Amino acid sequence: MRALVWIVEDSWEATVAAAAAHLPAGAEITLLHVADAQAEGVVAAARRSLLGRPHRGAADGEPLPAISAAAAQELLADAVERLGVAAQLQARRGRVEREVVAAAEGMDLLILARDGERDRLGPRSLGPGARFVVDHAPCDVLLIWPHDAPALATIPEPPAGPRPAGV
Repeated sequence: MRALVWIVEDSWEATVAAAAAHLPAGAEITLLHVADAQAEGVVAAARRSLLGRPHRGAADGEPLPAISAAAAQELLADAVERLGVAAQLQARRGRVEREVVAAAEGMDLLILARDGERDRLGPRSLGPGARFVVDHAPCDVLLIWPHDAPALATIPEPPAGPRPAGV
């Protein structure tokens, strides 16, 4: 079995725990972190023209992509240590949801955590990124709650009005 575990800063412990709990011994595991290149571009543009004054040279410090890459490597190292078995580490940059889907090609399973509302059940428990990944993943998906799942009583009320036939 080939499994991809999508590592995100605020839920990586839960996805690693899910991988450890659900993957069989001997599974080929890849831990994936994706840095949002678009966000890096916005920050860089803002720094270059803050209040109309361009910033130049080494005085700006280390470029944001280098800082982001170092943080990703540290996070992946922590994740593989917690996983406790050998895994391939993959750090990508780009549109996060599209990079995750591309990395899932050829995998048997993708493990990811919900990234939306965490205090109630329902469709808003998936943010736009995770929704895209779930809808487009070219493999099976294990979708987990990063913390305890909310109670069944948190399911939103059905919409008012007549119910469509066949539903």
